[in-house]
Amino acid sequence: MTLTQKILAQHAIGLDRPWVEAGDVLQIRVDWTIASELAWNGMDRTYSSLGRPPLHDPERFFLAVDHTVDPVTLAEDARTQKLVQLSRSFAKERGVRHFYDANETILHTKFYRDLVEPGQVVLGADSHTSSHGGMGAFAIGLGGADVTAAMVLGQSWIEVPEAIAVDYVGMPPFGMGGKDVILKTLGDLGRNTVAMERTVEYRGDAVSKFSTDMRFTIANMTAEFGGLNGIFEPDAMVAAWLAARSGYRDGVWFFRADDDAPYVARYRIDLGKLAPMIARPYSPDNVVEVTAEAGRALDGVFIGACTTTEEELVLGALVLEAALTAGHGVVQRPGKKIVVPGDLTIRDRMAAAGLWAIYERAGFKVSVPGCSMCLGVASEKAEPGEHWLSSQNRNFPNRMGQGSHAYLASGATVAASALDMKLTDPRALLAKVDPARLARLLQRGDGAGAGVPEVRTREPEMTVLARATNGHGAGKAQSSVIDSRVQRFGDHVDTDAIIPGQFCHLTKLDELGAKAFIFVRPDFAARVAAGDAVIVAGEGWGSGSSREQAVWALQGAGVRAVIARSFAFIHKRNLVNEALPYLVVTDDRFHELAADGATVSIDAAAGRVTVAGESFAARGATPMIQALVREGGLVPAIKRHGKNVFVDLAS
Repeated sequence: MTLTQKILAQHAIGLDRPWVEAGDVLQIRVDWTIASELAWNGMDRTYSSLGRPPLHDPERFFLAVDHTVDPVTLAEDARTQKLVQLSRSFAKERGVRHFYDANETILHTKFYRDLVEPGQVVLGADSHTSSHGGMGAFAIGLGGADVTAAMVLGQSWIEVPEAIAVDYVGMPPFGMGGKDVILKTLGDLGRNTVAMERTVEYRGDAVSKFSTDMRFTIANMTAEFGGLNGIFEPDAMVAAWLAARSGYRDGVWFFRADDDAPYVARYRIDLGKLAPMIARPYSPDNVVEVTAEAGRALDGVFIGACTTTEEELVLGALVLEAALTAGHGVVQRPGKKIVVPGDLTIRDRMAAAGLWAIYERAGFKVSVPGCSMCLGVASEKAEPGEHWLSSQNRNFPNRMGQGSHAYLASGATVAASALDMKLTDPRALLAKVDPARLARLLQRGDGAGAGVPEVRTREPEMTVLARATNGHGAGKAQSSVIDSRVQRFGDHVDTDAIIPGQFCHLTKLDELGAKAFIFVRPDFAARVAAGDAVIVAGEGWGSGSSREQAVWALQGAGVRAVIARSFAFIHKRNLVNEALPYLVVTDDRFHELAADGATVSIDAAAGRVTVAGESFAARGATPMIQALVREGGLVPAIKRHGKNVFVDLAS
């Protein structure tokens, strides 16, 4: 088995054999559920629909207020105040131990550093839950309904994914961190291509020297890669990190993929000559080396967001220090240089080391923990037409603010570029940084020194009880026919485009529907109302954020079905959970005929679509998906079947 398969086998309920394979539909135990206040807004709706039952384990739900808050927004914005109070009230209502209030941490930062353990299953209402695969956990982002159900039941379901291996060879030069590695990977392999809906297992000789921070960043941006999850095998580096924790390091599972693990493909990436990488607007895989963009004028720079680790923050400070020590002048841009720590512990450690003072000398505003510029929904955002260089993970249109243009890079590259407010190759400054000093400031060794616990690999302990349903079977669905006209979209339409982040505080369908595609297709809702109520799209529909508001916005606008060549995994599950019909149709002839405004007839139950007198078959849905659709979605299914919902639906 692969590493992911072993973790899923360990957590599976009711197997008829001591292994799992791609395509199996499993009922699984869930160790942790995690969410932010922006996700909880929708989750609270689901939780209320379920009758606000007790949590499966209040000590294994993690809730952080981080997405929409900074001190100004929290003091002045009524929408933010409502979101924050909703989370505070729930945490008090249910005695949530791991609740972190505004500007204490970023959701993934603290959970990764303090709580997640190798071999666990983590479901999060945020697409970057994939971050925690850096510690050897199976961690995936899902919509709020799925996470709420797992929070209440302690269980969920999963179709075992196919797996690919990315083999890193060659040691990257000093200063080339996790961001450069994953941007290189995205540039070479492409977004929503080889990783789409698959587990990505990061392997190779170079990986043993990757710090836990590097692994975090690479696993984090597996969401941009299109993978269901990204994961590293836990090793001595991880064991050393766990040993330094004050708790949450017992009962870990150091699994290893078998030598003959069934990867559908392997991709070799040589890091020996890795250069600083840049992702141009408007996609994380639009990647070039920094030299291709050197000299580009910038309106703003940002170092922060969940993907930016302590390692990047410290290295960025040392790059600035090297420049300032050499007498480099600094272009001052008040309010246009922002740095944000991921957690209060990181803030305090860097303050004690005098590193924030370096940022401030270089003209940076040191802000409080939170998502900040990455989402562009709080008081700090880019203005229309501005070009920003950021160490965040996404650069979709309008991501940092309506009409803004975002370039992605490592913290070191952003820091070097902040001096003259021009895109700058950081390597000349990195050459002046002492690697030993960096290690001391990070208060960590190399993961191979004295005192590191012995790493003992294990195999899954499975209880074989009943048959695992194979995901390629067929079920019997109810008949329903949809006749409508087409609204046509292209490839990689992301959930930021479907419903921008600043409207995710809404929960009423009609209000969300009115804002659907508001920035990129303002007439979308009016066209749906006029009868163009079927979406036909290309590859990767619904990629990006896990926000279930994207489905609610489609429903609120009156969309009757979505047809695409492929769907992002999280969005597809959200469509299923809300019982909005979707079909996967890859036939080129169909996409030629289903032009904008064309009339289509959809038999969702039979999985067929007719256009211009020609009929096309859709890819079959799994029995679990068919069962959820018959139930009318996830919440009605839980109401009907209770704690046995996934067993009943799989039988």
